Amino acid sequence: MVSHLFYYQLAVLALVWLFVMLHVTGAKPSLPAPPMPAKPKRKRSTEPKPFAGLTQRPHCALCERETVHPNPPAPVPPDPMPPRVRRRRTVDTSMHFCPHTDCDYRGWLGLNNLRANGHPSGGPWRQFQCTACDGSFPEHHGTICHGKHAAVDLMVHVLACLAEGLGIRATARVFEVAPNTVLDWLVAAAEQLRAFSAYFLCEVHVKQ
Repeated sequence: MVSHLFYYQLAVLALVWLFVMLHVTGAKPSLPAPPMPAKPKRKRSTEPKPFAGLTQRPHCALCERETVHPNPPAPVPPDPMPPRVRRRRTVDTSMHFCPHTDCDYRGWLGLNNLRANGHPSGGPWRQFQCTACDGSFPEHHGTICHGKHAAVDLMVHVLACLAEGLGIRATARVFEVAPNTVLDWLVAAAEQLRAFSAYFLCEVHVKQ
């Protein structure tokens, strides 16, 4: 029967032989490679990207238009016209202006370039004449009464009924006018209101 000492000696010899062979061949025991760290995910930036050609986004269409096209310089009014007659004028023309496009005084008030020229054909509206361009125009030019032969009081009452909620046909029956006439007056009044709002209600900065 083989003793246990013999097995111990064989095990020692095997270990010695293994170390000698490793030293001779220069091989190293292979170790498992450490796992490569995973790349962290790139966080997406939350900052807004600027527009091309602009540092920041304009607040409204008007601001964007002003950014692209700067405001032109304010127009310079022409010199007031000197008085031509010694008699003082009795008709006030300071709230009217010449509407002709080829006149240098077009759109300017109180420059002494208008004078009253009577009532043509005996009508209710006075005629004005511009001494700068020698053009004439009625005093109700640019209003809803221009080009209409109805009385002003009738038009005012018709528009008042429409504003109170009465229908077009009902208003036409009350005042004995054609429904198309009432509709024409309503459209003219709406255009006047739109022009009024565009002129007076622009650049209004409202605070809460």
